[in-house]
Amino acid sequence: MRKISAALTFGIATLATGFLVGACGDSSTPNGTANSGSTATPAANSTTTSSSKGLKIGSLLPTTGDLASVGQQMLGSVPLLVDTVNACDGVNGEPVTLVQVDDQTDPKAGAAGMTKLATLDKVAGVVGSFASSVSSAAVSIATPNKVMLVSPGSTSPVFTEKAQKGDFKGFWARTAPPDTYQALALAQLANKKGFKRISTVVINNDYGVGFEKAFVQTFEKLGGTIVNKDKPVRYDPKAQTFDTEAAAAFAGKPDAVLAVLYAETGSLFLKAAYQQGVAKGVQILLTDGVKSPTFPEQVGKGSDGKYILTGAIGTVPGSDGKALESFNKLWKDKKGGAPGEYAPQAWDAAALLTLAAQAAKENTGVGVASKIREVANAPGTEVTDVCEGLKLLKQGQDINYQGASGNVDVDANGDVVGVYDVWTVGDDGQIKVIDKVTPK
Repeated sequence: MRKISAALTFGIATLATGFLVGACGDSSTPNGTANSGSTATPAANSTTTSSSKGLKIGSLLPTTGDLASVGQQMLGSVPLLVDTVNACDGVNGEPVTLVQVDDQTDPKAGAAGMTKLATLDKVAGVVGSFASSVSSAAVSIATPNKVMLVSPGSTSPVFTEKAQKGDFKGFWARTAPPDTYQALALAQLANKKGFKRISTVVINNDYGVGFEKAFVQTFEKLGGTIVNKDKPVRYDPKAQTFDTEAAAAFAGKPDAVLAVLYAETGSLFLKAAYQQGVAKGVQILLTDGVKSPTFPEQVGKGSDGKYILTGAIGTVPGSDGKALESFNKLWKDKKGGAPGEYAPQAWDAAALLTLAAQAAKENTGVGVASKIREVANAPGTEVTDVCEGLKLLKQGQDINYQGASGNVDVDANGDVVGVYDVWTVGDDGQIKVIDKVTPK
């Protein structure tokens, strides 16, 4: 793929900045032949699977940056879905084209990437982003450009609030439930374990602050006390030292500390807390932002040789969809091993884009947005296989897609309700799921 000129790169970045002020892996062509090329800009790296006609979709996910360790786990889902769809005759009689962009876990890079996808690549829909702060930047560009944005992991409650106000005009949805539900699940878990006094520390962005707000409200309703409610600890996403934040978060002798973090900066925070000795005897409560197999190693071991995170517990949106078993089998057959966190949600996001385009009988963002809730909800024939869904839609029938992550019943605000896995870190530094909770 040819490289974008320096002038065009500058223009894209400048346009993305204007929107902000106002508001990697391999892919395959339809015949299965590897065909990857990259276009580098200061904002994002992209890989394109090209076709001259037909539906064009993009992905805007973190290959690099603070959430790379989680983002890497879902990157294979979208091209796998596109390959599957193209193997069963594509959408509206043509192969689907995929353009992949690395958002670098950075709102500015994500905005530039979204601008490229919308104005240069002219995609109809995008799977992304993961970080809520990046999705906030991206959706402000997707909406006026009439591009359907479906996030597999942006869980901030802010999106629900803005959707209710009509800010997104129907061009937003997500396959992971909002943190109002995860915060509820984690608060109920903390209460069940007998924690009465909890402090909070969160990354200062839509994800962290939104989660904090929902958790505090729920935990207090359950009779708990937030020790630092009047002085919440919120750290700069670009911070590199955390001594002050660690001391403040663990002050007041809480039973537990809720830490809503991203992996790279979060590991530094937890190291600082350990080195100061303030974390001793305090339960660490974590969330989906750091659940990756490499995170305990990132945080490291203590002077006793044990993992600092041993015994920490957390929650993460789980997957219990009717299509999960077949998705896991496909992943194993094509890639080996098991898919990581949010891979089912990313698969479902891409599936909904293709099914909606087929239902609309047009490859436009307006068409996709007009049908995405229709194919995700009853009434209609329940389908777990994307190809079966496309076949029925081509015959003029209605469908109700049942995904790998869940039933993906997308509501008027673009939200779904899900189940949550409870996970912990063992003595060996391995993360294991120990329970499932459904918020009530």
